[in-house]
Amino acid sequence: MRILATLTMLCVLLLSQASLFAQDKKNDDRIYDQVRLKLASNPDVKGGAIEVDVAAGVVTLKGKVRTEKARSKAEHLTGKVKGVKKVVNELQVAPT
Repeated sequence: MRILATLTMLCVLLLSQASLFAQDKKNDDRIYDQVRLKLASNPDVKGGAIEVDVAAGVVTLKGKVRTEKARSKAEHLTGKVKGVKKVVNELQVAPT
């Protein structure tokens, strides 16, 4: 009887973890879309080659921008998106 109860509890735990993972993935996808939209629509940042990665609400920005202002603005805009827990800014300034 204990084994059955333990197995049942383990199954419930695994299913809840799978559900949380799916929820996190949806949230990360939404964050990604909103960050890309904000960056593309901002005149200071627009035109930079920016790669966006999102994992569990942590957004990593990589690539090149033209100015330090664009680098800072990209980080600021990203941080304002709902659900973003942290911004890792790896953008490099490379004037053209």
